[in-house]
Amino acid sequence: MPARHAFDLGKKKLSGFLTPNYLPAVIASLVVLVAGILADNQNQVVSEARVRSQVAGELNPIRSKLEASINGNIQLVRGLIGTIVTEPGMGQQRFAALSRSIFTERSQLRSIAAAPDLIVRMAFPMQGNEKAIGLDYRKNEAQRAAVMKVRDTGKMVLAGPVDLVQGGRGLIGRFPVSIEAGGGSNRFWGIVSAVIDVDRLYHDSGLSSPSLGIDIAITGRDGTGSDGTAFYGNARIFDQAPVEMTVLLPGGSWHIAAVPKGGWPQTARNAWFIRALIFAGGLMIVLPMLLTGRLMSERQNNIRALRQSKAQLQELSHRLKIALDTSEIGIWELDVASGKLLWDERMKELYGKTGSIRQAYDDWKSSLHPDDVAHAEQEFAEALRSGAPYNSEFRVRLPDDTIRHIRAIGSTYDGADGRKKIVGVNWDVTADIQTRATLSEAKRQAEAHSAELEAARHRMEFNALHDPLTGLPNRRFLDQVLADRSHHFDAEARLSIFHMDLDRFKQINDTLGHAAGDEILRHAAELLRTNANEKDFVARIGGDEFVIVRPEDSAEPDARLASCIIEAMSIPVRYKDQECRIGVSIGIAAQARPTDDLSQILVNADIALYEAKRRGRNRHETFTGDLKTAVFKTKQTADEILRGLEHKEFIAHFQPQFCPSTLEVIGVEALARWDHPTKGLLGPHTFLKTAEDINVVASIDQAILEQALFQIYRWEANGIHIPKVSVNLSYARLHDEGLIDRLEKLQIPRGRVSFELLESISFDESDITVLSNIRRIKELGIDIEIDDFGTGYASILSLLKLTPRRLKIDRQLILPILNSPTEKRLVESIIDIGTSLGIEVIAEGVETLEHARILQELGCHGLQGYAFARPMSANDLATFIFERRWQAA
Repeated sequence: MPARHAFDLGKKKLSGFLTPNYLPAVIASLVVLVAGILADNQNQVVSEARVRSQVAGELNPIRSKLEASINGNIQLVRGLIGTIVTEPGMGQQRFAALSRSIFTERSQLRSIAAAPDLIVRMAFPMQGNEKAIGLDYRKNEAQRAAVMKVRDTGKMVLAGPVDLVQGGRGLIGRFPVSIEAGGGSNRFWGIVSAVIDVDRLYHDSGLSSPSLGIDIAITGRDGTGSDGTAFYGNARIFDQAPVEMTVLLPGGSWHIAAVPKGGWPQTARNAWFIRALIFAGGLMIVLPMLLTGRLMSERQNNIRALRQSKAQLQELSHRLKIALDTSEIGIWELDVASGKLLWDERMKELYGKTGSIRQAYDDWKSSLHPDDVAHAEQEFAEALRSGAPYNSEFRVRLPDDTIRHIRAIGSTYDGADGRKKIVGVNWDVTADIQTRATLSEAKRQAEAHSAELEAARHRMEFNALHDPLTGLPNRRFLDQVLADRSHHFDAEARLSIFHMDLDRFKQINDTLGHAAGDEILRHAAELLRTNANEKDFVARIGGDEFVIVRPEDSAEPDARLASCIIEAMSIPVRYKDQECRIGVSIGIAAQARPTDDLSQILVNADIALYEAKRRGRNRHETFTGDLKTAVFKTKQTADEILRGLEHKEFIAHFQPQFCPSTLEVIGVEALARWDHPTKGLLGPHTFLKTAEDINVVASIDQAILEQALFQIYRWEANGIHIPKVSVNLSYARLHDEGLIDRLEKLQIPRGRVSFELLESISFDESDITVLSNIRRIKELGIDIEIDDFGTGYASILSLLKLTPRRLKIDRQLILPILNSPTEKRLVESIIDIGTSLGIEVIAEGVETLEHARILQELGCHGLQGYAFARPMSANDLATFIFERRWQAA
């Protein structure tokens, strides 16, 4: 639409200028335009001819000086040659004297050399040209062709400009020298070479003058004229329609061209002056014609406008009459000076004036409601004083005491007689006032109801997003923060998440009741509020778990805040005269970049919390990549262990134990192996730690025990008698109150099974369950062995209290006895202690027969190690014992 409108407007303006009123001006404009163009073109031609003449005037002296200088230098050399012809046998001294006389002239000669028989014998000046003496042109590849051309043609050859070895540039003129040989014939004597300094030649010719107003280029290297290459100036000058001249040289010519500096002017120097004169002359012709046409057009337009205005005025008058009749609006006018007030009939109806009135300002004032007189008169007076539009609303009292609301507007103006007047309208707005009052009351009630709903909504939102017990944000609120962090934190800040879990909270809940637990939770929440920063987001996400989300730019480092929280939580809390002690484990994870997913950061904090609990609780751990890898690997291993228990992948392998004296098998130790479906057979070191973390060691022990019992009966059925089988019993199973009941359900042959207990287990007298289980295990005919003896907590008193059947010395003490007398004495002492207490001693880690020999000498009761046999499956063990392979080994 705007483009279309602009086109129509331009078209209308153009058609306006093509009316008969402007036709003479248009014709005159065309004539002036054509004449101006012709005059401008002629001025450009004259200007170009003038500039070319100026360029030729500057170029011609330079050309003349180049010709004169080069020819003068050549003539000086020819004079020297004439002397050489008369004195062909002259020496260096005579040659130098003659050359020095030439160099005293105003010339550009740089050096001269004479080569009789084409071998350079003489040169001037000698300084700098010593190496040229003795040069044989016939053997010099670089100059032989040029020299032979001079000899064969008998004419002087001018070469260059060339770059000289001595520095600078020069023209090299080579002159043939022939002397009389008698009988009217000549003999070729040799050549004379003269070097003309090109830079001095350019300077003396005016080419390098800073005041030069032209750019010059020269072609014709070696005198080849316009066909030669450019050796001075920019070769592109020849493409710019230059002024060209020829420099005549002996044996050739140069072609020289010039243009003004900066190139040829695009316009004549006086072009704008001439154009201004043409434009001024055209204006003097065309402008009066345009003004005349404009005045005639305006006169015609004014006549049309007057006719159109008259028609519109009649139409508006008719519309106004209809509008006033239907709108029930009254019109009034006040003459300010006289106070005369004119009302139409509708005004009289609005004010209840049925009879004649005085038509004065007091008629209006007397009709006003008493309470509205002051402000109505003030607004009217202000409009008169300032001349601003009058706008007012007031009440009038009708003769029957009815109240009517009137709205009045008006504006001041100066009448035709110069008197100030104000004209306006009044209309009845009583119904509008009543409707507005009704709407206002309805709005007030609606706003009050909306406020109640908003308050209720806020309460519901608060309750939905906050924990009712502690008042902290809940898990739902935390999820919102993690999903849209921009409502709570700076978008550029990196965030840290603390995941916290109260330690020993369950014991308080179980012993003191839920009321005590609730008090502890409120106390923990208040501690977190107190220690956290104002910018930190603190939430309780369920049970005794809390979360803090905080920006990295907080004044207090994460580790420091975690330490403060742990310290504050460790202070005892009193509840009903009871002292409650709790702790807190904290996992911390931080964003590496502000764009990192916060949900994943929360998962990382949970991983760190798990690590803090695993390391003893009441501490904090920070998430790292290595921790994540270890946790995921542990979880994968844990899942595979649980699956392996379901699929009975944990199997028993057996390592025989031998009598040192007879080398007979006195027992076997059942060892747990994991027959992994993809990784093959795995030892305990790959799964035992994870199995302890997920509390399934007891299940693995139970599976190995059941397999060991099964194999005892199977070996007996096949005629293989193994006196005893040792099975590991974990610390967790030792605390199991239902252990004995499960053992009683198994068919355990008396005296054939031993339970190995790690020496690292602390046998505290206060642990009634452990001591009771050990006692009842012995009553079932199951022996007790202390495994890895020498690395744990066992003491002589422990041995006296437990009265084990056997001790197994750890392999770490057995291996060094070959080379360490100290370790050997230590092992001997252990064997002596066991023997004195009636306890058999078995050595683990017997790697060589030398170990076996020493242990036999020390009185050890049993040997177990790779020197005799490795752990093997039940079938392999049966074959091993049946064939007595250890004796062959």
